[in-house]
Amino acid sequence: MSDNPPLGIRHSPFSSPHSPLSISSSSVDVGHLLDNAPLGAYQRWLIFLTALTVVFDGIDNQLLGIVIPTLMREWSVPRSAFAPLVSLGYLGMMIGGAAAGVAGDRFGRRTALLGSMAMFGAMTLAAVTVTAPGQLGWLRLLAGIGLGGAMPNAAALAAEFVPLRRRPIAVTVTIVCVPLGATIAGLLGIRMLPLVGWRALFMAGGIVPLVAAMALWRLLPESPRFLARVPSRWPELRRLLARMGHPVNADASFADASEHIVQRASIRALFARDFRVDTAALWAAFFFCLLAVYSGFSWLTALLSGAGFTPSSANTGITAFNLGGVVGALAGGVAMARVGSRWSMLSMAAAAVGCALALSRMSLSPHDSLSIMALLTVLGALINGQPRVFAGQRFGASALSLPRWLRPLPDDVRSR
Repeated sequence: MSDNPPLGIRHSPFSSPHSPLSISSSSVDVGHLLDNAPLGAYQRWLIFLTALTVVFDGIDNQLLGIVIPTLMREWSVPRSAFAPLVSLGYLGMMIGGAAAGVAGDRFGRRTALLGSMAMFGAMTLAAVTVTAPGQLGWLRLLAGIGLGGAMPNAAALAAEFVPLRRRPIAVTVTIVCVPLGATIAGLLGIRMLPLVGWRALFMAGGIVPLVAAMALWRLLPESPRFLARVPSRWPELRRLLARMGHPVNADASFADASEHIVQRASIRALFARDFRVDTAALWAAFFFCLLAVYSGFSWLTALLSGAGFTPSSANTGITAFNLGGVVGALAGGVAMARVGSRWSMLSMAAAAVGCALALSRMSLSPHDSLSIMALLTVLGALINGQPRVFAGQRFGASALSLPRWLRPLPDDVRSR
């Protein structure tokens, strides 16, 4: 008979009956248990549910870009009138993204995720009532806070449901649902916008996430690591672990050893001598990739409409761009796994520059629609897929699953 404790059970020399935060001799280390256990069917179901929330994020993110040409005609305003409200939406996303980690740590990943989902759903639904760009702009600011807060918490929640070796693919599958949702929005725009109008699109884009958030509140459990930190919710954690195939004793206590061994660091640590070049390069890469991605989200449909494309053809363009992003993320993940992130990213970036230059030399004419759609698909694959797959592959096993984004990277990530 082996004297080793079962998987996830930790005997700690620091145990003390007088310290409620210590790890007792019958404590279950939730992080160790999940990191080293196989991936079960229930966990796959949870990844699907988590990814579904990001699909709704992608749909609502894309709705405004789809309807701008229609709003220009209905409100008799130029395209430039929508620049401030597009910027307000992205300002909201920046605020939501910055607050997402704090909210997830304090209230739980699921609570922060579904709260963000309810927020962007409610603000999108409220947009049905607007009659001017200014009104829509303030609602997009509030919706942006929800849109920006949803994806980081979804990625973290997906990472914390699965074993360590499966985290990169779990995070990648979750993140790639942003362009997948945007693709669905484009397809809906092609069919529905001419028939029911933009208000019906916004109504659907608001009601569906609200209903889904209520359903997911019952179907989607809280992060096991968060539950381990809240003794009053340990019965909930025991039921969750049992569904994952890890039954524990009814009197067992819980802890997450990683919460005690990881030190916090300030943002200045990213600019230490060993990291400053990599930090600047990664920030620049993500900034310019996401600038191109969200410029496409917001303005591609309007640009094509202004060049003489029909509303359906213009929406086909944004659909092709986003569909390329889905394919690019999946293909990029395979490439990074085989040849590494550096050469994969540099090759994709160089190809994206070439594709963009080719598009800039073409006339945006409906007569060249086939060539334009093909180039938009390739460009979407290169610039939309690149940051998403890199985030999933590079940080899926570490940063996105940590409680706060300011924590330093683990040694295994630094050495890659």
